[in-house]
Amino acid sequence: MKITKNPTITSSLVKDGVFQNIEETPQMAEEASVFKILKKQFSKPKSIKPSSEIPIVKTDLNKLPAHHPTIVWFGHSSYLIRYRKINILVDPVFCGYASPFSFMIKAFAGANHYGVEEMPSIDYLIQTHNHYDHLDKKTLKKLAAKTKNCIVPKGVKKDLLSCGISSEKITELDWGERAEISSEFQITATPARHFSGRGLKRNTSLWSSYVLEMFGYRLFLGGDSGFGNHFQEIGHAFGKFDLAILECGQYDEYWPNIHSFPEELLKIAEILQPKCILPVHWAKFALAHHPWKEPIQRLIKAPKNSKIQLATPQIGEPVVLGEHYPTSKWWEDL
Repeated sequence: MKITKNPTITSSLVKDGVFQNIEETPQMAEEASVFKILKKQFSKPKSIKPSSEIPIVKTDLNKLPAHHPTIVWFGHSSYLIRYRKINILVDPVFCGYASPFSFMIKAFAGANHYGVEEMPSIDYLIQTHNHYDHLDKKTLKKLAAKTKNCIVPKGVKKDLLSCGISSEKITELDWGERAEISSEFQITATPARHFSGRGLKRNTSLWSSYVLEMFGYRLFLGGDSGFGNHFQEIGHAFGKFDLAILECGQYDEYWPNIHSFPEELLKIAEILQPKCILPVHWAKFALAHHPWKEPIQRLIKAPKNSKIQLATPQIGEPVVLGEHYPTSKWWEDL
């Protein structure tokens, strides 16, 4: 695997030992306070969780089609990409919770059907950052034996080493660095507007989005990111995309800069010009205070370019580029 640099993508900046966003990014709004946030925490509406089990589609991940890129979403930000017998797994969280403690931030009923046992052999595991809802050490420990290569942001290697994944399997990338697997298959780390950390100390490792260029297809893997100027940079560097996988959930007025609001996905789409949007970061964990299905409802209601397809698969339902884009409103009666 050869590592090269895309000169049109801004590299990360470290100041006083911590990574920085490209533009100023307060993690909390000016009007936010610890008291206000705690008060909101203790007055969560019942609608932040579904009233019944999340429906899922049972798919044999070892028998996915190979003639077009196929994406299977497992809820929140975990998904598998398969093309030409290459399996790429992104941000797998299969332990059933998104916190350091099993009794906190539990998965919605029915949403944690898929686990390590269902995964095929993984050629490339990609981590966007090290938050608990994206990097699950219990899952990674179980995946270690069936994972061949790992692509992670700068500073995240130590998290994978603690999971028993050997150093030679792990490649750290800075923004703009490109892992060239072959002349037709590259993975480039690109900027995001977010933060990192698994404890009290934040931003000692990087957070990233990725551009996956794979045998003529181009996919944008958005990770967690607030709306910002970095999308212009990515769009200018890469042009149009076949698919943009974008976060759509866990936003709040108290932290408007580090997560995208549903309507902002359409602004991002105007810049990246994807043929299809796959919204993720919802339907498994309640990390914010909005009703659990509000993100997808707001996205569907927002004015949009009719040329952009919106895929709304159930957990486990394959999305096949150029062939099958699920559009059912499966969440309506939950």
